[in-house]
Amino acid sequence: MWTYDSVEYVTVAGEAWLASASEYPRSMRALWESRPWAATVLPCGRVFDVINMPGLFGRQVLDELWSSGPGCGPVATFRGRILVFAEPGTAARLRPLLVWEEWARDVPPLLCHGLGDAITVPPLQRPLDAPEGQGRWIVAPEDREPWLPGSSTLLWACVRAARDVPRGTEQTGPAERPEAAPPEVEPLARPVPLHR
Repeated sequence: MWTYDSVEYVTVAGEAWLASASEYPRSMRALWESRPWAATVLPCGRVFDVINMPGLFGRQVLDELWSSGPGCGPVATFRGRILVFAEPGTAARLRPLLVWEEWARDVPPLLCHGLGDAITVPPLQRPLDAPEGQGRWIVAPEDREPWLPGSSTLLWACVRAARDVPRGTEQTGPAERPEAAPPEVEPLARPVPLHR
Protein backbone atom coordinates (compact mmCIF):
# COMPACT_ATOMS: atom_id res chain seq x y z
CA MET A 1 0.00 0.00 0.00
CA TRP A 2 1.89 3.04 -1.27
CA THR A 3 0.15 6.05 0.24
CA TYR A 4 2.81 8.63 -0.53
CA ASP A 5 4.00 10.33 -3.68
CA SER A 6 6.70 8.38 -5.48
CA VAL A 7 9.40 10.63 -6.92
CA GLU A 8 11.63 8.72 -9.32
CA TYR A 9 14.01 11.47 -10.41
CA VAL A 10 16.76 13.17 -8.45
CA THR A 11 16.65 16.98 -8.24
CA VAL A 12 19.77 19.15 -8.55
CA ALA A 13 19.76 19.64 -4.76
CA GLY A 14 19.34 15.88 -4.24
CA GLU A 15 22.23 15.23 -6.61
CA ALA A 16 24.44 17.59 -4.57
CA TRP A 17 23.50 15.71 -1.40
CA LEU A 18 24.29 12.32 -2.92
CA ALA A 19 27.59 13.59 -4.36
CA SER A 20 28.61 14.90 -0.92
CA ALA A 21 28.89 11.26 0.25
CA SER A 22 31.79 10.76 -2.19
CA GLU A 23 35.38 11.73 -1.43
CA TYR A 24 35.33 13.57 -4.76
CA PRO A 25 31.91 15.25 -5.09
CA ARG A 26 32.87 17.36 -8.11
CA SER A 27 34.10 14.29 -10.01
CA MET A 28 30.93 12.40 -9.09
CA ARG A 29 28.75 15.22 -10.40
CA ALA A 30 30.81 15.38 -13.60
CA LEU A 31 30.26 11.63 -14.07
CA TRP A 32 26.53 12.03 -13.54
CA GLU A 33 26.41 14.94 -15.96
CA SER A 34 27.89 12.78 -18.72
CA ARG A 35 26.05 9.56 -17.72
CA PRO A 36 22.88 10.33 -15.69
CA TRP A 37 21.49 6.85 -16.42
CA ALA A 38 24.45 5.03 -14.82
CA ALA A 39 24.21 3.43 -11.40
CA THR A 40 27.12 4.36 -9.11
CA VAL A 41 28.67 3.17 -5.87
CA LEU A 42 28.79 5.56 -2.90
CA PRO A 43 30.27 5.10 0.58
CA CYS A 44 28.01 4.95 3.61
CA GLY A 45 28.61 6.40 7.06
CA ARG A 46 29.42 10.06 6.42
CA VAL A 47 26.27 11.49 4.85
CA PHE A 48 23.90 8.54 5.22
CA ASP A 49 23.63 4.91 6.29
CA VAL A 50 21.46 2.45 4.38
CA ILE A 51 19.18 -0.19 5.84
CA ASN A 52 18.69 -2.93 3.24
CA MET A 53 15.44 -4.92 3.67
CA PRO A 54 13.67 -7.79 1.89
CA GLY A 55 11.22 -6.33 -0.65
CA LEU A 56 7.84 -7.13 0.90
CA PHE A 57 8.95 -6.34 4.44
CA GLY A 58 10.61 -3.13 3.27
CA ARG A 59 7.36 -1.97 1.68
CA GLN A 60 5.52 -2.67 4.93
CA VAL A 61 8.14 -0.66 6.86
CA LEU A 62 7.70 2.25 4.44
CA ASP A 63 3.94 2.09 4.90
CA GLU A 64 4.47 2.23 8.68
CA LEU A 65 6.83 5.21 8.38
CA TRP A 66 4.24 7.12 6.35
CA SER A 67 1.13 6.07 8.26
CA SER A 68 2.65 6.83 11.68
CA GLY A 69 3.66 10.33 10.67
CA PRO A 70 7.37 10.92 10.13
CA GLY A 71 7.56 9.68 6.55
CA CYS A 72 10.98 8.87 5.18
CA GLY A 73 13.85 10.31 3.24
CA PRO A 74 15.27 8.81 0.06
CA VAL A 75 14.38 5.18 -0.66
CA ALA A 76 15.55 3.01 -3.53
CA THR A 77 14.99 -0.52 -4.72
CA PHE A 78 17.77 -2.75 -6.03
CA ARG A 79 17.49 -6.43 -7.02
CA GLY A 80 14.16 -6.82 -5.24
CA ARG A 81 15.31 -5.28 -1.96
CA ILE A 82 14.37 -1.94 -0.39
CA LEU A 83 17.18 0.47 0.53
CA VAL A 84 16.15 3.01 3.17
CA PHE A 85 18.59 5.90 3.54
CA ALA A 86 19.00 6.69 7.25
CA GLU A 87 20.95 9.02 9.57
CA PRO A 88 24.68 8.28 9.80
CA GLY A 89 25.25 5.91 12.74
CA THR A 90 21.87 4.18 12.35
CA ALA A 91 23.42 0.97 10.96
CA ALA A 92 25.56 0.48 14.07
CA ARG A 93 22.68 1.23 16.47
CA LEU A 94 19.74 -0.54 14.80
CA ARG A 95 21.07 -4.11 14.92
CA PRO A 96 21.66 -4.13 18.73
CA LEU A 97 18.25 -2.52 19.26
CA LEU A 98 16.56 -5.25 17.22
CA VAL A 99 18.43 -7.96 19.13
CA TRP A 100 17.36 -6.43 22.43
CA GLU A 101 13.77 -5.85 21.30
CA GLU A 102 11.39 -8.74 22.07
CA TRP A 103 9.97 -8.59 18.53
CA ALA A 104 13.35 -9.24 16.89
CA ARG A 105 12.38 -12.83 16.07
CA ASP A 106 9.61 -11.51 13.82
CA VAL A 107 11.80 -9.05 11.89
CA PRO A 108 13.53 -10.62 8.89
CA PRO A 109 17.31 -10.21 8.68
CA LEU A 110 18.27 -6.65 7.72
CA LEU A 111 21.56 -5.64 6.13
CA CYS A 112 22.81 -2.49 7.85
CA HIS A 113 25.35 -0.54 5.76
CA GLY A 114 27.33 2.04 7.71
CA LEU A 115 30.85 3.43 8.03
CA GLY A 116 33.24 1.39 5.88
CA ASP A 117 30.49 0.02 3.62
CA ALA A 118 29.40 1.13 0.16
CA ILE A 119 26.15 0.71 -1.76
CA THR A 120 25.03 0.92 -5.36
CA VAL A 121 22.70 3.88 -5.86
CA PRO A 122 20.26 3.98 -8.77
CA PRO A 123 20.81 6.28 -11.74
CA LEU A 124 19.81 9.92 -11.40
CA GLN A 125 17.55 9.46 -14.43
CA ARG A 126 15.92 6.17 -15.21
CA PRO A 127 16.10 5.27 -18.90
CA LEU A 128 12.81 4.19 -20.48
CA ASP A 129 14.30 0.87 -21.57
CA ALA A 130 15.83 0.07 -18.15
CA PRO A 131 15.85 -3.66 -17.33
CA GLU A 132 13.61 -4.84 -14.49
CA GLY A 133 16.45 -5.82 -12.12
CA GLN A 134 18.16 -2.43 -12.30
CA GLY A 135 17.81 -0.25 -9.26
CA ARG A 136 15.42 2.69 -9.21
CA TRP A 137 14.35 5.40 -6.83
CA ILE A 138 11.08 4.96 -4.97
CA VAL A 139 11.56 8.31 -3.21
CA ALA A 140 14.44 10.15 -4.85
CA PRO A 141 16.58 12.73 -3.04
CA GLU A 142 15.01 16.17 -3.47
CA ASP A 143 16.83 18.33 -0.91
CA ARG A 144 20.40 19.24 -0.07
CA GLU A 145 19.67 18.13 3.51
CA PRO A 146 16.87 15.52 3.42
CA TRP A 147 15.26 14.26 6.60
CA LEU A 148 16.61 10.78 7.35
CA PRO A 149 15.07 8.39 9.89
CA GLY A 150 17.20 7.38 12.86
CA SER A 151 17.53 4.05 14.61
CA SER A 152 14.58 4.49 17.02
CA THR A 153 12.23 5.53 14.19
CA LEU A 154 13.26 2.56 12.06
CA LEU A 155 13.14 0.19 15.05
CA TRP A 156 9.49 0.94 15.72
CA ALA A 157 8.57 0.88 12.01
CA CYS A 158 10.18 -2.58 11.76
CA VAL A 159 8.45 -3.81 14.92
CA ARG A 160 5.04 -2.54 13.76
CA ALA A 161 5.53 -3.98 10.26
CA ALA A 162 6.53 -7.36 11.69
CA ARG A 163 3.57 -7.30 14.08
CA ASP A 164 1.14 -6.53 11.25
CA VAL A 165 2.34 -9.37 8.96
CA PRO A 166 -0.16 -12.23 9.05
CA ARG A 167 1.42 -15.45 10.34
CA GLY A 168 2.70 -17.74 7.60
CA THR A 169 3.17 -14.98 4.98
CA GLU A 170 6.65 -13.80 5.99
CA GLN A 171 9.27 -13.88 3.23
CA THR A 172 12.28 -14.43 5.46
CA GLY A 173 12.71 -15.23 9.11
CA PRO A 174 13.20 -17.96 11.66
CA ALA A 175 11.68 -21.33 10.79
CA GLU A 176 9.94 -21.83 14.12
CA ARG A 177 7.19 -19.43 15.16
CA PRO A 178 4.89 -19.63 18.17
CA GLU A 179 1.33 -20.68 17.32
CA ALA A 180 -0.41 -18.18 19.60
CA ALA A 181 -0.63 -14.56 18.51
CA PRO A 182 1.65 -12.34 20.59
CA PRO A 183 0.05 -9.80 22.93
CA GLU A 184 -0.35 -6.21 21.77
CA VAL A 185 2.44 -3.91 22.90
CA GLU A 186 2.21 -0.14 22.74
CA PRO A 187 5.27 1.50 21.16
CA LEU A 188 7.43 3.70 23.36
CA ALA A 189 7.33 7.45 22.76
CA ARG A 190 11.10 7.76 23.23
CA PRO A 191 14.12 5.78 22.00
CA VAL A 192 14.77 2.44 23.65
CA PRO A 193 17.81 2.51 25.98
CA LEU A 194 20.60 0.01 25.31
CA HIS A 195 21.36 -0.53 29.01
CA ARG A 196 19.13 -0.56 32.03
